[in-house]
Amino acid sequence: MNIVHFLLALLANFVWGFNFIAGKAGAEQFQPLLFTALRFFFLLLVMLPWLRPAPGYMWPLLRVAILLGVGHFSMMFIGLNAGGNIASVAITTQLYVPFSAILAAIFLGEKISAIRVVAILIALCGVMVIGFDPVVFNHLDAIFWVMGAAFMMAVATIMMRQFPNLGVFKLQAWIALVATPSLLLLSLIFESGHGQVLASARWMDFWTPLYSAIGASVVGHGIVYYLLGRYSVSIVTPLMLLAPVLASVFGVLFFQDQIGWKLIVGGVLTLIGVLLVSVHPELWKKWLRRWIATSGDNR
Repeated sequence: MNIVHFLLALLANFVWGFNFIAGKAGAEQFQPLLFTALRFFFLLLVMLPWLRPAPGYMWPLLRVAILLGVGHFSMMFIGLNAGGNIASVAITTQLYVPFSAILAAIFLGEKISAIRVVAILIALCGVMVIGFDPVVFNHLDAIFWVMGAAFMMAVATIMMRQFPNLGVFKLQAWIALVATPSLLLLSLIFESGHGQVLASARWMDFWTPLYSAIGASVVGHGIVYYLLGRYSVSIVTPLMLLAPVLASVFGVLFFQDQIGWKLIVGGVLTLIGVLLVSVHPELWKKWLRRWIATSGDNR
């Protein structure tokens, strides 16, 4: 990977990491469901030029839009708003990677290597350790919401195999179209005081849903889609593991989050597990053979 593409990967990590700050601040300001609806409203305005039919793929596309737009994002922002700290939420969202591997094995018949089985167990153990951190333990509902969000994303990831060449911006456009009215309806049902919330909001308060839409969806996903067109998934995906680390740092800087040793240990275990799942088994075998050969030469 050349230096320009590496810097783009760093930018994607930065905007995704800071999205947790915007999400937590926005969910507190507007309420989680209303914030998510505003986020997708802004995204829809930007993505309108890409809102075109996808012949032959409309039904699976609409199902993915519901899972990601309504399910995943609403649960993630509810989790952010539920309390605890940003680090635990940002790290737990990474469970979508092992969840995806499990679902691919069940529904697509993909084989899970021994390394990936161990990796999935490591990632899940890491989240369990995070849950025993005193700060997180008092807000376990946040972890369960975020685990649900990760599972929703994993299901949507498997379903997106049906239209691999749709294009990230067209997908974002349809997600925004489906999510905006759906989330607004859910907000009207489960949340209250919308008039007061919107009336008391200043123009500058709308930076949070605007950033989440433009920064995370347009810039972040756009960069990753660009990189995936030039490098393999096993190269790009591990680079994105910096995002939850940056989110943890931002949580300390902007929300004075407390990072205990259990959260650090659990976070490291989870990210190691996700890394092991992300890299193709054949690459691990190749690296292992190279390491053995190098060790033999050194003797």
